[in-house]
Amino acid sequence: HGHSMSDPGTTYRNRDEIAAMRQTRDPIEFVKNLLLEHTDATEDELKAIEKDVRAEVAAACDRAKAGSPPSSIDELVGNIYLDAEGKDVPQPYIRMPDYEKSIRA
Repeated sequence: HGHSMSDPGTTYRNRDEIAAMRQTRDPIEFVKNLLLEHTDATEDELKAIEKDVRAEVAAACDRAKAGSPPSSIDELVGNIYLDAEGKDVPQPYIRMPDYEKSIRA
């Protein structure tokens, strides 16, 4: 489809081109292949990680659809910025679309 809802009938790429791009340029598959080629990671380990991630995302979607509020503001802003060691770097301010709802440390 187009770039917006105002041009939904416009197609910029055909189905074959889209399928080829997804097969050859999928960033997740790209990183997965890098890990397999350049580290000791195995296909089974990566599949297990992907399974865990999918379960975590599914659980988060279920909580969101149920209207469950986050347990804390920290849950909303955690793991957005990480340092070189992968540790969370808290942000003193997060701008929300509604300025009054912005989060300040």
